[in-house]
Amino acid sequence: MNPHFDVAGIGAGPFNLSVAALLAPLGQLRSAFFDKRSSFDWHPGMMLPGAKLQTSFLKDLVTAADPTSAYSFLAYLVAQGRFYRFINAEFSHVERREFADYLHWVARKLPNLRLNHAVHEVQPGQHGFTLHTSQGEMQASQLVVATGTTPRVPDWAKPHLQARCLHTHHYLAKVPDVRGLRVAVIGGGQSGAEIVLDLLSGLRGEVASLTWLSRRQTLEALDETPFCNEFFTPHYVDAFHRLPMARKPAIVERQKLASDGISPETLKALYQTLYTGNFLDGEAPRLRILPQRDVQRMDSHGNGWTLQAHNGFDGRHERIDADVVILATGYLTSVPECLAPLRDRLDLDSEGRFILRRDFSVGWDGPDNQRIFVQNGGRYSHGIADPQLSLAAWRGATIVNAILGNAHYATGDTPLPIEWATRHEESTVLEKAA
Repeated sequence: MNPHFDVAGIGAGPFNLSVAALLAPLGQLRSAFFDKRSSFDWHPGMMLPGAKLQTSFLKDLVTAADPTSAYSFLAYLVAQGRFYRFINAEFSHVERREFADYLHWVARKLPNLRLNHAVHEVQPGQHGFTLHTSQGEMQASQLVVATGTTPRVPDWAKPHLQARCLHTHHYLAKVPDVRGLRVAVIGGGQSGAEIVLDLLSGLRGEVASLTWLSRRQTLEALDETPFCNEFFTPHYVDAFHRLPMARKPAIVERQKLASDGISPETLKALYQTLYTGNFLDGEAPRLRILPQRDVQRMDSHGNGWTLQAHNGFDGRHERIDADVVILATGYLTSVPECLAPLRDRLDLDSEGRFILRRDFSVGWDGPDNQRIFVQNGGRYSHGIADPQLSLAAWRGATIVNAILGNAHYATGDTPLPIEWATRHEESTVLEKAA
């Protein structure tokens, strides 16, 4: 007889680790979270020396929902015997490698994590879902899908992916020795900045030249000021979710720098590196920063590449020659392949994106008690916080509460007097006056 679970998670990245950790102490539900990997890992390709989180360590997997949880970052510090040293160090931001170790620690402790279980296909049935995995068939009443994202590769680069044209997702695993080579980095966000700093450090060899192209107007900073951070609160997510779908993409685009800017600490480190190299060490400048450049074409040229870019500043076109091209072009969210048998029955928008309800479940034409919750698939339903760690614990608690059918975890917050939406009574008065 196939094992049956009340809740099955597909994918075991940070977001599903959060749900798994919040479910673990609840004895009334049988849950399992499946992942194809043999061991837990978190962005190994970008675990660069000194790279920092862009959010507070208190926004971990559980604390916002259950500050007494055994799976919190503070519990991890105590377990590692470094609580007081951590406090005394006064870090403004936690190093990414330490947070990754915390995630590893949680994954090792969770009793409901099933590694080496690739979910190949999900079939709906009368009494739940059948998961066809690499370890056999499993049954589940409800699903929580968090299979992550895939590297976004521009169309002009797709025919050329190889050892000397790679996405940052694979950077540490695949970056070649760049000694004496011309390197171009495409993309003006945090990943692009970290790659540029890493290449300037000489750890991968001394480059002959380094060209950094970005479509942004300049190297733009992450806006992490208090009122901008209100976008990363339950109160704002609720207001955003109630908006008509047609209004949401433009709002998300306007808020880009609240989630996808370069941290001020990274920008300062980059500027100081350039200052030291140019004025104190007497080095010839190796870095060219090309803002407002939109790469439109890539061709092989000998053992290297030729990039054709449009300059949005002066309207002209230019050619960039490089031996290595590194794509810091972000990630895409899509319907996982294992849900292919269900795809035509899911609520998707015209772009093929999930249309998620307030509790992060996707509408479908199956039974109401067989729900499919989706994590990191709601940027255009719940707002810019969705792909970020900031609200992972709150979203995990929201999903757990929906599964339980009661408010086991507190998910409300007390807002500041910021009124995102028009008051109903004021809107009614104006409409009548018109």
